[in-house]
Amino acid sequence: MGLQTVFRAVIMGAPGSGKGTVSSRIAQSFVLKHLSSGDMLRANIEAKTDLGLLMKSCIDQGQLVPDDVISRLILSSLRGLEQSSWLLDGFPRTVAQAEALDSVYDVDSVINLDVPFQTIRERLTSRWVHLPSGRVYNIDFNPPKKPGLDDVTGEPLAQRDDDSPETVSRRLKDYERQTQPVLEYYRSKGVLETFSGTETNKIWPHVHAFLTRKIPGNQQAVGKA
Repeated sequence: MGLQTVFRAVIMGAPGSGKGTVSSRIAQSFVLKHLSSGDMLRANIEAKTDLGLLMKSCIDQGQLVPDDVISRLILSSLRGLEQSSWLLDGFPRTVAQAEALDSVYDVDSVINLDVPFQTIRERLTSRWVHLPSGRVYNIDFNPPKKPGLDDVTGEPLAQRDDDSPETVSRRLKDYERQTQPVLEYYRSKGVLETFSGTETNKIWPHVHAFLTRKIPGNQQAVGKA
C-alpha cells in the first residue's frame, strides 16, 4: 500500500468574499475535512472544556481572547487529525497564530480569495433576511417576489446589523488591517496562492484547477468539478 500524502491548507478571505461557498466546494471535490475555527470555538464553549470556559470568560467581559488561548484551542481540536487532510477556515488571523500553527503542522497552501471591497459591500448591503426561518434574499440576484416580504410567509424582511453599510465598511477595514501581515507571512514562506475576481463561480474553477495539481490523485473525489 502506497504512502498517502496528507495535504493541509488554510483559506482566507474577507467577510462576504464567498469563502464559505468555496470551502464547501473544496470539501466536496477533494477528500479533506473543512474545519471552521468558529465551529471549533463554539463546540469547546458548549462542551465547557477548560479552554472553552476561559474563552467564554473573555467574551463575557468584552475582552479580546488572547492569541495563545485561541491557538491552543484550535491546535487541541486538530489533534486526532494527524492522518487527515484538512482545510482550515477562520484561523490563523494573526501572525502569532500562524506561527503557533506552523510550530505543529506544515501548511502546504494558503488560498486567499481577493474580492474587491466594493463588490463585497454591494453583496452584503443588498442582503435581506427572513429572521424566523433564516431565508436569505439578495436584492440584486435573488430578490423576493414582493419587495421587502418573505416569499413563503409574506412576513417582513430585515437587514442584519452586520449587513448595514457602516458595519460592513468597518468590518472590511478591520479585516484588512488584521490580515495583511498574515498574508505577508505566508507569502514570504512561498505557500500563498491568491485568486482574484468578483464572482465566486468564476473564481472557483481556478481554485479547483490549482488544488487538482497540488493534491494527490487518491484524495480527489470522483466525478466532482
